[in-house]
Amino acid sequence: MESVLDETNVFETFRKIINFKLIDTDTIDITVGTFALLLIVLILTSFLLKLIRMVVTRKLPLEDKNRFISFFQFIRYIVFIFAVIFALDVSGVNMSVLLTASAALLVGLGFALQQLFQDIISGVLIILDQSLHVGDIVEVDGKVGKVLEIKLRTTRVVTRNDRVMVIPNHKFMMDTLFNWTQNSFTNREQVDVGVAYGSDVELVRRLMLQCAQSAENVLNEPEPLVLFEDFADSSLNFSLYFYVSDGMQSPKIKSDLRFRIDAIFRQNNISIPFPQRDVHIIKQ
Repeated sequence: MESVLDETNVFETFRKIINFKLIDTDTIDITVGTFALLLIVLILTSFLLKLIRMVVTRKLPLEDKNRFISFFQFIRYIVFIFAVIFALDVSGVNMSVLLTASAALLVGLGFALQQLFQDIISGVLIILDQSLHVGDIVEVDGKVGKVLEIKLRTTRVVTRNDRVMVIPNHKFMMDTLFNWTQNSFTNREQVDVGVAYGSDVELVRRLMLQCAQSAENVLNEPEPLVLFEDFADSSLNFSLYFYVSDGMQSPKIKSDLRFRIDAIFRQNNISIPFPQRDVHIIKQ
């Protein structure tokens, strides 16, 4: 008999703890049981989401895995919101009253977080339309870098001088973006040079091609190309077009080619002129 009474007392004590009201107003009652249920739902939801993510990404290629993880973060937020609403509704909280009471607050937060929402929506669109991928080389506001990570709110890009730029995603939607690797991972670059009038233009072309073909990081396919661009005021202008496999190394490769061109021009007595002006003095 005493054992039954002890069990009854324990049950009553547990029930009182569960029903203890943390928030008690005329419209909203939140008890310890409500909080416990909410905590359990969040833990289970987090576990299930991690399990789904692990199963789906297990056999995906690295690029597809990064893309899925970025999109999955957005889905994760939505699932957690619905999980909280479900837990509160099941525990007896009047959600209509709660939402009505917080409507003004939500409107205020909406205006305050407008930029944040814009970044998140832009992040989702970037992931869905696949205009940007991890590893792409992009140019934004005149700065060139490689995409390290695409998140819902921001994208991380490392520049050629090894600095990390954190770019809000809405910038990719509002401003012009140059994706150097959208079509392929090879990039076409050019080096411009002017030679003195009277130079052998065919020799100039052959020497410039020789420099490109002997450079380590210049691709043989597509083949380098030299164009005679212009009869300028003080020089004959040529451009050497070539392809590289890593656009992040373009400044170094172009510098190397300029050293080679200068050296081989000196060996073949081809001069690179400087601008000249003729001044005529009229005596009165």
